[in-house]
Amino acid sequence: MKHLPKHLQPRWRYLAVEIEAWPDAQFDRGAFQRDLWYAAQNLYGDVGSAETDLTVLSFRFDGGDGETIVRAYRGTEDRARAALATVDAVDGHPVGLRVRGISGTVRACEERYLNGRTGRGKQRDVVFENEPRPAVVRETRVDVEATDGFAGATRLDFE
Repeated sequence: MKHLPKHLQPRWRYLAVEIEAWPDAQFDRGAFQRDLWYAAQNLYGDVGSAETDLTVLSFRFDGGDGETIVRAYRGTEDRARAALATVDAVDGHPVGLRVRGISGTVRACEERYLNGRTGRGKQRDVVFENEPRPAVVRETRVDVEATDGFAGATRLDFE
């Protein structure tokens, strides 16, 4: 089978996406892809989601932090961002997604926006609600283990 001439090949854009969840959340690329497709389908319908063609390329998620690259057709970047904004949970775990940037190649997307910036948090004990509790500390965020799950806080809440 012959390759298409360059002017007929599809043009892609790559979105660098940061994933934030509670430290005990566990899901994989397949679950993220499925929920992203459902979000795009619910927002745009079958035809609109097919025109955007959102595909998860690289995926890293561990300890509540992660990053991924999502591929979309050129010209549909705004639709892709909107579909990502409607994803509020993956595999039943609440998540927050942030688009760090958009690029024309996977390599440029990784080098400019991702580059393995997410890191696993450190386990620490903090005083929360006048009791010592275990917490996961990540840069400016502190996820405190409460009786009914995690509670989000910042370093300023403890200083």
